[in-house]
Formats: sequence, C-alpha cells, structure tokens
Amino acid sequence: MALERVLEPEVMDTQEEAVDYNAMDHSTVNEVFVNDLLAITGEPAPEILRDILDLGTGTALIPVELCNKVQECRVMAVDMAAHMLDLAKYNLEINSLTDRIELAQVDAKQMAFPDGQFDLIISNSIIHHIPDPNPCLSEAVRVTRTGGLLFFRDLMRPESSEEVSRLVQQYAGNENAHQKQMFDDSLRAALSLEEIREMIATLGFKKESVTATSDRHWTWTAHKA
Repeated sequence: MALERVLEPEVMDTQEEAVDYNAMDHSTVNEVFVNDLLAITGEPAPEILRDILDLGTGTALIPVELCNKVQECRVMAVDMAAHMLDLAKYNLEINSLTDRIELAQVDAKQMAFPDGQFDLIISNSIIHHIPDPNPCLSEAVRVTRTGGLLFFRDLMRPESSEEVSRLVQQYAGNENAHQKQMFDDSLRAALSLEEIREMIATLGFKKESVTATSDRHWTWTAHKA
C-alpha cells in the first residue's frame, strides 16, 4: 500500500524551526536548483532573469545563490513565516544583496501582485507545506507574464515508511534530531509524482512537464502560453 500523505504545518514560524532550517546544509541542493534553472534559461539569459518571484523563499538561500551567479537578476522573495524572513534579511546583508533581493511576507495562495508582473517564478519546497496547492499554483501562473517561465521543485513522497527512513538517514543523517524530524515530516507531506502531474494538468499544462529529477524530488518546468 502506498504511503498516505500526512500534512505538516503550512507555516514554519517558530524561532527553533527557522534557525534549524537555516543551519541545515542546503548548499548542494540549492546549487543544483540554480544550475538546473540556468541550464533551462540559457545562462546568462538576463531578459528572463530580471524580474523573478521566489515563492516560499524561507531564509532566501536560493535567491542568494542565484544573484551570486547572475549579476543582472532581481528577486522578490516571499514567505509567510516572519522568523524565516528575519534570517533571510541577515543572509542578504552578509552577502551584500539587499539592493537586488526584496523580502516580503506574502501568502502564495493569494497575492496582491498584478497579472503578468514577473518574468520567472521559482519555488523550492513550498508545495508540500500546503494542504491544497492548487490556489498557489494558479496564482503563480497568474503573475507570470506571457512567455515567462515557471520553475518549481519539491519533495516527492516515497512509497513506504522504510524509504522515508532511508532518505532521512542518507540526506540528513548528520543533522540534529529536530532537523531529521523536519525532513521526515516533509517527505510524508509531499505529493507523489502522479498527484502533482494531475494538478498541473488542471491548469492547462502537460503532465509531462513535471518529471522526477532525483530520488526525492520532482520538478515542474513550463512556459506560460
């Protein structure tokens, strides 16, 4: 029997969660995310990297990675968690990126941005936090300009508890107990590949635009028609 989805809190907004999340070693995952994105846009592709929206930015580690690699880009980085954004502000300051990355506390399911404002929407690991991700995905499409790019990546729910335990040990084995539990919870809250493909199809995109891109991630890549 396939592992059922077990929801976790939508907003990680305690000081302990923010600090432990920021302290985890995301460097390889973040670098792969940015490199995969740039492989699609055709580095440096400044025309599509000028106005970017990062949904569920957490502590803004991916915008920092991106801006360190592409000098032309500007990022609006949003999250619902105030404690995450507090640490994100610190990360921007120590990387001297406060002039190129703007932070805002925003609910990705209901955004005040105008239609078609952004060239590129990126998101890493927001979807598994949301009980019903459809409004978030719809809003992302709405605020993307015609011809703009959507690039989402998230965890993919394993088939069994045994596989969850294996992934936690492999990728968070050196973290503290709370950090391991956070990763375990996130894997169980994630969508399966088929579930996210069905959601994308309801928005008018091809199911094949979502692919399994690691043993624990799916990635959705699509241009807005």
